[in-house]
Amino acid sequence: MWEIAMQGYGMSGLFGLVRRRPAFALAAVLALSSVAGCAGTGAALTNVRYDLGPARPAASAGSGPALKVLDVGAADPLDSDRFVYRLAYADAQRIAVYRDSKWTAPPAQLLTQRLRAALSQRGAVLGGEDSVRAPVLKVELAQFEQVFDGRSQSHAAVTARATLTQDGKVLGQRTFVARAPASTPDAAGGAAALATASDDLVDQLVVWLGTQAGGAAQ
Repeated sequence: MWEIAMQGYGMSGLFGLVRRRPAFALAAVLALSSVAGCAGTGAALTNVRYDLGPARPAASAGSGPALKVLDVGAADPLDSDRFVYRLAYADAQRIAVYRDSKWTAPPAQLLTQRLRAALSQRGAVLGGEDSVRAPVLKVELAQFEQVFDGRSQSHAAVTARATLTQDGKVLGQRTFVARAPASTPDAAGGAAALATASDDLVDQLVVWLGTQAGGAAQ
């Protein structure tokens, strides 16, 4: 409406309008400012990239036994930078992705970085290609998504399966589940909640590895 109403007014016409009809002119200026502000906000929210935030600072390097930590595996769509969500209240079996919000890297890669950083506080962390004889940790990411329980309520859901082996022998295997509420029902709230849930899952995994230390050392 304001776009149509303001057509045909140049700067001189606008000044004249201010003198003749100040109330109308003020309303027009406020409306245009509002539209410009909305346009700026929309542009700022296009193609937003999220990560898991800074890792928690390590007190010191651990002196425990070395551990080979393979890259976290995941099936599509968790092997891409797409931000997955699920409208559980409408169709719990269907997943979707945000159009303008993505991860800086695939969730499996982000979780690999988080896991290795945490385990480095326990002991030496090696790659799968290292020739050193050490237990091997393999993690498969099964779920990494924002789940909407209602239109204005959601939570982060992260599920992963860990397998610890050495010399071809399975020392232990377990599935880990982490959940965290989202403060807002949008991608920003989901990203923050997924970061919290990821740290929780990593903490669970580190504790579990501590219970496997006896078998791994044999």
